[in-house]
Amino acid sequence: MSGSKLLVDTNIVLYFLKGNDELTRLFSDYALAVSFISELELLSFGQISPEDDKAIRSLLKFVQIIDITPEIKSQTVSIRRKSKLKLPDAIIAATSLSQDLPFITADVGFSKIKDPRIILYEL
Repeated sequence: MSGSKLLVDTNIVLYFLKGNDELTRLFSDYALAVSFISELELLSFGQISPEDDKAIRSLLKFVQIIDITPEIKSQTVSIRRKSKLKLPDAIIAATSLSQDLPFITADVGFSKIKDPRIILYEL
């Protein structure tokens, strides 16, 4: 498992942008990455203030955005068949597993995937 990069879920990015001190400390030890799914989710919120939009766009300039690959597609199919996760969540989980990256999320739905790379964050 990569020790210096961390894949973060959409909800974690939002908590971070709201000033969560624990996440700020944690993120200082890692290079951050997001799935292209999280990028799209963050940029497409319907009722977002101009300030929040600016903060999201600024943060996205400093994280690696991981696009879909054939390996992620294959892993997504496997995850969906086993766990019945929603397709966007399965793609994000597949990104973590195929890239061998730890993944932090506050979405308990990911607990369906039993893998040490999936880290469930509790507020």
